[in-house]
Parts: sequence; C-alpha cells; structure tokens
Amino acid sequence: MSEAIPAETIDPRERLLAEVAALPLLPGVYRYFDAQDQVLYVGKAKNLKRRVSSYFQKDHGGTRIGLMVGRIARMETTVVRTEAEALLLENNLIKALNPKFNILFRDDKSYPYLKISGHEYPRVSYYRGAVDRRHRYFGPFPNAWAVKESIQLIQKVFQLRTCEDTVFNNRSRPCLLHQIRRCSAPCVPEGRTPEYARDVRHAERFLLGETQEVMDGLQAQMMAHAERLQFEQAAEIRNQITSLAKVLQQQAVDENSATGRDRDVDILAVRVQGGRACVNLAMVRGGRHLGDRAYFPKHVEEATAVLLDDEADGPSPQASPERQVLEAFMTQHYLDAQVPSLLIVSEEVDPLLAEALSAQSGGKVTTQAQPRGQRRIWLEMACKGADLALARLLSEEGSQQARTRALLDALDVNCEDIATFRIECFDISHTAGESTQASCVVFQNHQMQSSEYRRYNIEGITGGDDYAAMRQVLTRRYSKLAEAAQLGTGRLPDIVLVDGGKGQVSMARSVFEELGLDLSLIIGVEKGEGRKVGLEELVFADGREKVYLGRDSAALMLVAQIRDEAHRFAITGMRARRAKVRTGSSKLEDVAGIGPKKRAQLLQRFGGVRGVAQASVDEIASVKGIGKELAEEIYRVLH
Repeated sequence: MSEAIPAETIDPRERLLAEVAALPLLPGVYRYFDAQDQVLYVGKAKNLKRRVSSYFQKDHGGTRIGLMVGRIARMETTVVRTEAEALLLENNLIKALNPKFNILFRDDKSYPYLKISGHEYPRVSYYRGAVDRRHRYFGPFPNAWAVKESIQLIQKVFQLRTCEDTVFNNRSRPCLLHQIRRCSAPCVPEGRTPEYARDVRHAERFLLGETQEVMDGLQAQMMAHAERLQFEQAAEIRNQITSLAKVLQQQAVDENSATGRDRDVDILAVRVQGGRACVNLAMVRGGRHLGDRAYFPKHVEEATAVLLDDEADGPSPQASPERQVLEAFMTQHYLDAQVPSLLIVSEEVDPLLAEALSAQSGGKVTTQAQPRGQRRIWLEMACKGADLALARLLSEEGSQQARTRALLDALDVNCEDIATFRIECFDISHTAGESTQASCVVFQNHQMQSSEYRRYNIEGITGGDDYAAMRQVLTRRYSKLAEAAQLGTGRLPDIVLVDGGKGQVSMARSVFEELGLDLSLIIGVEKGEGRKVGLEELVFADGREKVYLGRDSAALMLVAQIRDEAHRFAITGMRARRAKVRTGSSKLEDVAGIGPKKRAQLLQRFGGVRGVAQASVDEIASVKGIGKELAEEIYRVLH
C-alpha cells in the first residue's frame, strides 16, 4: 500500500485537475479564480464534469480562452437541481462578482413609474423609488419623458390633479390648470364631486390598456346625461371622448391589430459591432408604445470568445455573439424584476430562458423571434434604435480615444495600454468662503468614472483660502494612497490635474514632496488671457515650461472636459451643503416630537425655517399643537 502524498507537495495545477475529475455529472454553476483570488469567469452547465473538463482537455493557444485558462488558480462549484436553477444562480453570481470574462450589464432597475396616490382625491405624479401599497403604480416606463407625456394626456382627458397635498390642502380657489381645463379643481368645494372618482377609475383603466371599455363607458354616461336633459354634463363628457379619441388616433392603436391584444410587451433588439454591443429595450404598456432605452454591456469581446470556444455544453459554437449578449441581458435584467408575458426578440434564444423566467415570475413568459404585423413593426423600430445607439457610442468612443491619445502625445507620456491611463482632477468651490468643498473626479478607460468621484468637506481653514483647501484635499487623498502604492496594493493616477495656475501647482508640489511622490504627475490648468475658453495653458510642477495646446486641440478638449466636470461636481456639492447650513432643515426634522404635520404648520406660519429660527419661544408656542416645552426645545436646537 503506497503512502499518501502530502497535500502541500501537490502541484496546484494537478490539484485543480484532480478536482475537475471528481466533479459530478449533474447540473450546476462553476467559478474560476486567479492567483489573487479575483473571479475570472462564472458559468453554468447541465453536466458540470463534462463542461468544466472541456476547458482543460486541449491547448487553447493564445486565444482569450487560453489566456483565461492559464490564469485559473482554483475553482468553486455549486450543484443545483435543474438547468433553470443553474441559469438564475449563474446570473446572480455574475452581478455580484463582476467577472472579467462574463458579459455584464449595469444593474439599473431605477425605472420611473406613474403614480396615482391613495388620497380621497387622488393625485397623478411621476415617481421613482420603492413602492407603497397605499398607492397605485403604472409602468415601468423607459424614461422620464414617457411618464410626463402620459401625465399630460391624463390631465387633458381626465383632468386629474397634479399638485402636492400641501398645496391641495391650503388652496382657497382653483389654480391656472383649472382655467385651461387641465384639472377639475377638487381642491375647492365646487370641484369635489363624485365625477372625480369616476375620472380616476377611467384614467386607471386607460393606463391598463382598457381603452375601448373606457370609451364605451363614457358614451353610456353621455347618453344618460342627455336623456335627463343634463346637457352641460353631457357636453363635458363629449369633450372627454373627443380628447381621448385624438389621443388614441395619435397613438395609432388599432384594436384589430396586435396592439389591441398585446397590452404589456417588451421588445428587445441587439446589435454587436467593433467589440461593443447594444441591447435596445422598447416597452409597450397598456397597449401604448412608450419608447425605448439602450443598454451597453461590458466585457463583450472577452465573454463571447470564451463562450464561442466552449463546445461541450450550453451555447453551441454556432451561437452568435448577438444571441449571447441578448441572453445575458434577459437573465440579468429580469432577475428579481417584473417580466411581461411576451418578449419580442431580434434573435432566437434558448427555450430554457423562457422557462426560467416563467418559473421566477409565476406566470407564463413567451419569447417570439419572428413576429408579424404590428409586432414586426415594433421590432423593426427597436432594431433601428439599437443601430443608431451603437453607432453613436462607437463614434463617441472613437472621439474620446483620439482625445486621450492626443493628450498622451502632447505630454510625451508613454503608456502601453491607453485604456488604463488614469487622470484625477481637483477643484475647490465655495461662496465667499462659506461651505468650502473640494471635488475629485476620475477619468479612465476613455470616460469619466462617476462611481469613483469623491467630495471633501474642507474644515479648519480661513474662509476663501483656496490654497489651504487644495493642500488639505491633496493630503487627505494621497497620504494613504502613497503608502499603499509603495506596498504594491494601490495605484496612483498617471496625471493629477488641479484647476489653477502657478499658485495651486506650487501648493500641490509641496504636498507631493512631503509624501515623496513623483512631481511630474502634477499639472495645473491655468486660465488664458482674459480667462477666455481655448486659451488655457498647462503648468507643470517639475519645472517644465508651460504648454499651450491650441484652441482646436483634441488634448485641450479632453483637459477642459475633465476640468469642467470637476467644477460641476464641486459646485453642486457646495450648493447642497450651503443650502443645508442656511435652511437648517435637518435640525428642525431632528427635533423629537416634530413630525411632518407640525413641521408643515411651523413652516407655513413663519414662512420657512429661517422664520422659525427668528421667532421667539412664545411665538413658536402659539402654533397649534406646539406646547411651551416643545417650543423651548425647537428654539434651543435652532440656536
């Protein structure tokens, strides 16, 4: 009997192959990790052993899959009961782990809705956020414009109110919307009639796509009023019918076409070109085409190369990149989201996908790749939108890459991969020394990286001292980063832009000297003569001469773009901080015993928080519901 070989003496590659050989012949999900324990790839399989073995049974050479396999240090697997479960788990892990060799769509379920409140006289409004069961929500809509257009239609046809409840509760006469026949004015006693509730019901049915039922109901009510000789009421309903008919005509709703049957449909069109992809999602809700939204995934080239080479299971070698991108979008987008019963797609997709979505949504989900009639028109519109969106993206990226290359050439910077070239830009903003705030924005991979933006509240300096503010923000930003860079666990930017001339550059130079950082990283953007746009010059901290790039320089356009973004980010943060300090609203909200009702009474009585702060204890106590003790607490907090 031979002795067991100690585990620590086994080659890691041999251990990995032994794990592959021991995998079960069952469906599941697998994850590959590199030596730094970063996830490389997440995949699903109906037969784990056969699927995973295919990666290691042949030499993939210098292909992308070969590069990935060469980096695999370990793997993890999870066995599931069915392929549908594997599909859902795979995409949960893709969204959570962000693997480099998977197609990844940005997690954006922040769709707007149209909301009808649960008020006695409901309000129609635009809404985005968590739902509240007291209200009714219609959508989702692809964009804010589609919601606002629907609200305008409801105002025109059904005359529902759009005002806030605080305005509604304090009006003594109808507003201008009532005068132009866009609201029936339930804010005043004359407008609080049973007809308002009827109009709310009609609006809800209209949004659900029951347009013919709404028309029939209105016509019956008009005839009933006419028979009772109530000609004014009949004329009002007649006007509603006329307005609704015009809306339906503009929407081109034909009850004999597919539109009449398809009340809730998503149309998905995909295009792949130049290593980039676009999925255009168009929405039909309540039988009305609401518009579309384009999505652009990451890692398309890497992921499609891996999938195309993977012949053992899942997508076949003939599966097009378009199909792979579309399937990735459908699983990730509809994961834990509302799925309509019909999905019209530009590419045939795996039937397993519809099965998994049906199981998740609790209702049958059907996919259709070759529609006819109205559905075909919808798909052609979505395909055209995908073509235009992808062409626009490629054009913009080409322009941005050209700008990045122009800046590298102008600064004589050597960079093996210009996509990794990183710029961090700083700006200081305040109002006469009040609420000073610094911003840091990041440019990398030829675009602004908004998720890496940071704001810094500047404290302990003389108001208006921009040099001290710049010293503070650079010290806070780079003191820890410099230590991490020396240990190899962090990365400094390739360029640090500061919005200012010699003074700001000198301040940045002193900070970098204290931290032991390379002075050649620092570049100041100095305003030109008369502070005219296009005359800016670049100032260097390492003693190089100033550089004027030229008014039409692509490099200057990039510098100006980054500088302006830093300024925008700083000034918006400063204004928000200043408003918070000046109004003191957070202080009033934090007073124990002050809820929304009492706060509204105080603000209405004194005309705002500043008026409350200027009031005496006795004046505050004179407000209904505010006792002496509470008034003293309010006065103490605000002072």
